[in-house]
Amino acid sequence: MPNALGEFEQLILLALVRLGDDAYGVSIQAEIARRTRRDVGPGAVYKTLLRLEEKGFVSSWLGEPTRRRGGRRKKHYRLEPAGALELRRSLAALRGMTRGLTPTLELQ
Repeated sequence: MPNALGEFEQLILLALVRLGDDAYGVSIQAEIARRTRRDVGPGAVYKTLLRLEEKGFVSSWLGEPTRRRGGRRKKHYRLEPAGALELRRSLAALRGMTRGLTPTLELQ
């Protein structure tokens, strides 16, 4: 399985699915932090996005500069078909491994 996704890569790709056109570094970081209650650093997010882009799972583009951002442009990200396929495979593997374990894994 040469393209197996790590846990944080899965979280990044899931955030991209949820955020759609609003997916950029800060929004991805906030979405993961909000839904997982983890303190996620921006460096980890950007490093993982770069790695996913190199694998062809994610693409990026620069938005238009805005006054609100002092003329800077946001780098937006989108999930590519190869990334969606790998995410589906990864989630199916997790579901297969956890099937039947719910009572054993329930949090008290």
